[in-house]
Amino acid sequence: MGNSEGKKQQVKSMFNSIAERYDFLNHLLSLGIDYLWRKKTIRILAKFRPHTILDIATGTGDLAIEAAKLHPEKITGIDIADDMLAIGRKKIAKKKLDHLISLEPGDSENLRFEDESFDAVMVAFGVRNFEDLAKGLAEMFRVTNKGGVVVILEFSKPAMFPVNQLYNVYFRYILPFLGRIISGNKSAYTYLPESVGTFPDGKQFLQLLENTGFMQTTFKPLTFGIVTLYSGVKN
Repeated sequence: MGNSEGKKQQVKSMFNSIAERYDFLNHLLSLGIDYLWRKKTIRILAKFRPHTILDIATGTGDLAIEAAKLHPEKITGIDIADDMLAIGRKKIAKKKLDHLISLEPGDSENLRFEDESFDAVMVAFGVRNFEDLAKGLAEMFRVTNKGGVVVILEFSKPAMFPVNQLYNVYFRYILPFLGRIISGNKSAYTYLPESVGTFPDGKQFLQLLENTGFMQTTFKPLTFGIVTLYSGVKN
């Protein structure tokens, strides 16, 4: 991404520009496996039986909608891209979940919520977009209740041969081409592999969670390591 404006503003503009095609492209480019990834994410939350859930970088609300199956008291989703939120609200209303899920504009690095406001905090494919990763994780820790859990689903770099070679070809050439053709945005799906390539995944990210203060941290690669599911508890 260019340096003429901050990463946060660039990410906001980019996701607003592809909002109308975002869900379609997510399902298409992941070959539908994204549904399974979200289900696995919510299974971790289920063990903690959270009453209140915060979904950071909620986008169009897919993870929040999946979390509704846990029957919590309230799910709050935040995102900096207003156009993504607008689509998410329509989906939530169509599913008659607007009594349970609310979406609002919000900055992941400057959360408006008081300390220890949520039993669970979750993020799907959003932390690599943080302008200041350490600050974003610190905010997640701050708003999590003691005994609460953070669950993060994020792209990672598979190490197993030949998956890593196939992954690199797909992520560097096929995905950006299809994304550009369908979304009409030249940079959005070029940014995706670039952001994944620079993200500190696996044990490196687990160390960041521990440095933030989370305990009982775990990480589980999914689909040959294309994505990784992280979790940590605030004691």
